[in-house]
Amino acid sequence: MTTEFLDEAARLLGSKGLTAAPDDIAPWLTDWRGRYTGSALALASPANTAEVAALVALCARHGVPIVPQGGNSGMSGGATPFESGNELLLSLRRMNRIVALDPEARTATVEAGVILQVLHEAAERVGLRFPLSLGGKGSATIGGLVSTNAGGTQVLRHGSMRALVLGLEGVLADGSIFNQLTPLKKDNRGFDLKQVLIGSEGTLGIVTAATLKLEPGMAGRTVLWAGANSLHDARALLLLSQSMAGDLLEGFEVLPQHSLEAVLAYLPDARAPLAAPHAWHALIELVAGDPAMADKLPEVAETLLAQAFERGLIQDATIAASEDQAERLWLIRETISPAERAIGPAMQHDISVPVEQMPAFVEAAVPRLEADWPGTRAVCFGHLGDGNVHFHVIAPTGSDRVAWEARDGKAISRQVHDMVTQWGGSISAEHGIGRLKRDELERLADPVVLAMMRAIKQALDPQGLMNPGKLV
Repeated sequence: MTTEFLDEAARLLGSKGLTAAPDDIAPWLTDWRGRYTGSALALASPANTAEVAALVALCARHGVPIVPQGGNSGMSGGATPFESGNELLLSLRRMNRIVALDPEARTATVEAGVILQVLHEAAERVGLRFPLSLGGKGSATIGGLVSTNAGGTQVLRHGSMRALVLGLEGVLADGSIFNQLTPLKKDNRGFDLKQVLIGSEGTLGIVTAATLKLEPGMAGRTVLWAGANSLHDARALLLLSQSMAGDLLEGFEVLPQHSLEAVLAYLPDARAPLAAPHAWHALIELVAGDPAMADKLPEVAETLLAQAFERGLIQDATIAASEDQAERLWLIRETISPAERAIGPAMQHDISVPVEQMPAFVEAAVPRLEADWPGTRAVCFGHLGDGNVHFHVIAPTGSDRVAWEARDGKAISRQVHDMVTQWGGSISAEHGIGRLKRDELERLADPVVLAMMRAIKQALDPQGLMNPGKLV
């Protein structure tokens, strides 16, 4: 039956659309973090939605499981097949057309394989921008970003992918095409079904295209860096920034001194933004789409910092004097993860708690973990404005990654997730569940929520062929 299926798939997709050659498949069998490596029956690369639909229908007839994959830049192993070798790896990378870009409506309709950076550049050429960015923008695809409800550094102002997707097209488990690409400001015909597919990690259907919300181009931006004595002061600075800058506030990131020092050691040309060390650092970005407001950004920034100094919230600060300086400040933030990987193995957690509780949570969780696991270092950094930080627990110096993760790492993650749940938070703020956190979701989630998710999965994918073993 496998031979029969592959023969039919080859006739459907042609030589460009299907390969079973091990060398062609190998680069896509390991996840970005290197935690999982699987095997696949073949790699399918359809050229359009019609081919995806026909292929999915073929898989349904033959009972072949499907693992959809975008840029293979996910953080939770959600796009990696298992070791059995009976799954079809379905790549959307050939479907990379920007179908329409409407400057008046401020929308872009794109296929799932469009790379995020390509969309950024296309929008910029017509004076617009797509307001979602992340470190993997050069490889992450729109389909993957939709399927995982990606976040990034601009969620504070613009929201995650859920808020930016105006319309959606996808292929369901029986091969039928769900088409709601046309954006409507008001549509009260029952369930908002596109939201069912957004964030479902390919377990309910395959996203093939999306209509996305664009914003006016950046007329100006001002980037600030400030040093604070505590995360509580950084949180107060966030509230002050929201009050004084309003909609101009686009990003508010925090990092401890340890993360800054890791980046300075990792990047040869990096320089500390401030003269002295500080317990916490805040990276603030103000953005204006209107030229008149852009002219006011320096004044807003200076007034904000003056108020912050007067209230004792910060001890030192700087304002980027050029775009190059602004990019250098953001490079520090974007380099934290690779810089800490260079230090040694770590258990990395993508967690959220209510925004107002984040300082208290970090103050409680960090010393508890470091006391319970001697020699470790707990480090938190990220999107304070969204209540989302990356909570990394770095292994003791000299630890072997595989041995330490097997012996202590899983227990550490379990403890972090327990604390997050006790604080009313989420074990996955923006990276998804995938393979990495599926068992933890099963252990910690509300049984009613799990039952609803399973009911939806059973209704839309009764054969269990869509990205099996992930999420639910």
